[in-house]
Amino acid sequence: MEKEKELIDLLRFRGMTIASAESLTGGLVAATLVSVPGASNAFMEGFVTYDTAAKHRTLGVPEDILKEYGAISSVTAELMARGAAAHAGTNVAVSTTGNAGPDPSEGKPVGLVYTAVYVDGFTAVREHHFSGTRPEIREQAAREAINLCLTALKDHLRQE
Repeated sequence: MEKEKELIDLLRFRGMTIASAESLTGGLVAATLVSVPGASNAFMEGFVTYDTAAKHRTLGVPEDILKEYGAISSVTAELMARGAAAHAGTNVAVSTTGNAGPDPSEGKPVGLVYTAVYVDGFTAVREHHFSGTRPEIREQAAREAINLCLTALKDHLRQE
């Protein structure tokens, strides 16, 4: 519990708020963030949009994007983060989408994961190729989402 504490502390210090939008991690990012004392001052809400239709219905990811690129794509991850920030009214949002296994999905391999972060209009997306069991892939994805969020937030604040 090191990066998540640093992230929550930074958000609190800056008076910023965060939301999460998760698919393969199923709420693990949100659970990790709210494990930090004081998280209630920064974490507003989490969206678990495991089903492709939920990404459209809850986060506003356009259906044509989901059809063209699939739920497991960089563009979907970015739009999930943007949608979470918009729906929660936060400055920051983080998202995860990918395939934790055990079988390929949408023709995409097990371990392919996209994490994205939205910070005050700026977005960053990362592609990952994890290995391991389903729980290990989910853990790696949650950890990398928090790392990306912290890095992007620090970069954004340096540019202010």
